[in-house]
Amino acid sequence: MSPLHFIRQRPFAVLGIVGLLWLLLPVAAKRLARVSLFEFGAPADFAASYARDLQQFWSLRTRTTNELLQTARDLANLNASYEARIQENETLREELHRLQDILRLPSNPEYRTEIARVVRRDFSTWSQRLVIRKGRNAGIPAGAPVIFNGGVVGRVAEVYAYTAVVDLLSSPALRLAAAVDGDSRPFSFQGGPNPPFTQARGTVEFVPLDVYASPETPKRLVTAGLGGVFPAGIVIGHIQNLELDTNGLFKSGTVLLDPRLNELHEVAVLVPLNPEQL
Repeated sequence: MSPLHFIRQRPFAVLGIVGLLWLLLPVAAKRLARVSLFEFGAPADFAASYARDLQQFWSLRTRTTNELLQTARDLANLNASYEARIQENETLREELHRLQDILRLPSNPEYRTEIARVVRRDFSTWSQRLVIRKGRNAGIPAGAPVIFNGGVVGRVAEVYAYTAVVDLLSSPALRLAAAVDGDSRPFSFQGGPNPPFTQARGTVEFVPLDVYASPETPKRLVTAGLGGVFPAGIVIGHIQNLELDTNGLFKSGTVLLDPRLNELHEVAVLVPLNPEQL
């Protein structure tokens, strides 16, 4: 074998040896290496996230006075709308508690809300994930539901010291119990393979035969509240079509998700006050 040929093949030999050693490593060592690598890269992600926030701050400082006044008026109108909704929610909550006391029903699990900034996005065909800027330091547990003002974002999959990884609603790794808004019968929702630069989609299965949906008359899909993870009634998306399964006993179809899932900058993690809920 000539020296030149040996030099050309050397990188492949080294790569093969490293791959073989990685396969022979115990699972615990692999997990430790993965967690260590993630924690080692976290400061760089943090720095990039804070740099984006600083850039946005200085870009807002360049706005004219008229633009700032218009923004202040818009925020005032939005705050007034939110105040009205808060009062309405308080009234509905008191009515719910009153009915639960009358019927002696158990109350829904209570959560506290932890707001977190999005550090990084990982969008591919088979993986739809976000990394948020809070983790064990904020008491976030694995499995906690994540939401925003448009509905469900996803579920916390991994928790580290100062960050957490969220499986998005569009990820095939996420499956949850869903129902048509106004109908209590539950069925299954799962994220699907989503190519880049397209609106996120999911699929529903085991839908009752008397439920119909089409692009002209979509059905609003919400969480069913089963499993104790997601509270009931949070928006998932809209069912665009339903067709009979191969066995003819149920229907399955496609769900269009909120397009803002690809552009989130801030999310809310629902941390259960009772850890046994997860």
